[in-house]
Amino acid sequence: MNPALELLKPYPFEQLAKLKQSIYPNGQLKHISLSIGEPKYEPPEFVFDTIKKNLDTLAQYPTTRGMPELRQAIAQWIEKRYHLPENGIDPETQVLPVNGTREALFAFAQAVINTREKDPLVIMPNPFYQIYEGAAILAGATPYFANACERTYYIPDFDSIPKKIWKHVQLLYICSPGNPSGEVMDKILLQQLIKIAQYFNIIIASDECYSEVYQDESRPPPGLLEVASDMGITDFKNLIAFNSLSKRSNVPGLRSGFVAGDADIIQKFFLYRTYHGSAMPLPTQHASMALWQDEDHVRQNRDLYREKYQAFIKILDPVIDISAPPGSFYIWLKVPCGDDEKFASKLYEEQHITVLPGSYLSRTTGQANPGLGYVRIALVAPLQECIEAAQRIRTYLKRYKE
Repeated sequence: MNPALELLKPYPFEQLAKLKQSIYPNGQLKHISLSIGEPKYEPPEFVFDTIKKNLDTLAQYPTTRGMPELRQAIAQWIEKRYHLPENGIDPETQVLPVNGTREALFAFAQAVINTREKDPLVIMPNPFYQIYEGAAILAGATPYFANACERTYYIPDFDSIPKKIWKHVQLLYICSPGNPSGEVMDKILLQQLIKIAQYFNIIIASDECYSEVYQDESRPPPGLLEVASDMGITDFKNLIAFNSLSKRSNVPGLRSGFVAGDADIIQKFFLYRTYHGSAMPLPTQHASMALWQDEDHVRQNRDLYREKYQAFIKILDPVIDISAPPGSFYIWLKVPCGDDEKFASKLYEEQHITVLPGSYLSRTTGQANPGLGYVRIALVAPLQECIEAAQRIRTYLKRYKE
């Protein structure tokens, strides 16, 4: 067996299942799950119709590069969403469909890490999406964590990384809006990271899967390719953006996304994927094309999340410090006791609500674990369930303080 498998940590939801194993929740209350970031709103109706109309394409092998029409639709969406000039991204060389960002973010490290170089490092946020860590380890690199804590306004502290570390970095994972905090990296920070990447010849993998869930309709989160284009970097050297339909269009089961950016890297990643066996089924491609071409359902989606945030926070604001982040559908809640496991386990026991302990999403670096003392609340349940959950959490907090 690959010895690197021994270095992998249990996935957060495995840890959560183990935590809940010996707990007997209040059976008089219906269970409300706020732990997994799985959208629960209905996808737009046209996606089902599109899939049905194209079921006959199941008789054909899909290509790894995907349909030209899909790549064109993705390229046009990127140009419109991120204010790139017309033909600012080439659908033939700078776009590649993938089966959701999760598999692509993992596979990407396997394709780009050069183990012939000594001590390759992969920088990632902390707390983080655990795929980054596993991808780095199984690619033969060492994870290096940039802590995102209250002091840094929950943005990774890249300034604290010394030059001697940057010299060994081959890949930098970033996520904006962030998981779990929902905080957004501004254009100035993205510019700084692009300059660092150009100077040290580092590849940036920008996970932007929450880019279409945000609070302020007039201020959508900036993207990596948008900032690079503004800087005059039109070839997107060393820059790859990842995005997905899962959160944007409420279709996590469709497993559809894309990577876009540096044509040379895309070509090598394409070569890797031809062996990886990861071509997107043709009915999925047709459905994806329809979704990328429609914005109405996405705006409605944001409105629904705003309504949910407003109702949830209004109930809890009198008893705990809580606010809506600029992006994503999470609340990164600092718990009063400082013990996130205890808070989550007691909440499950007394109120039959599942949230995710923040320490499961982070690693201890030095003596600090930036996820310790926080829980991640995913506001994905229907509105009335979120309202009920907020009322139960409020009851729990009042008892806890007493």
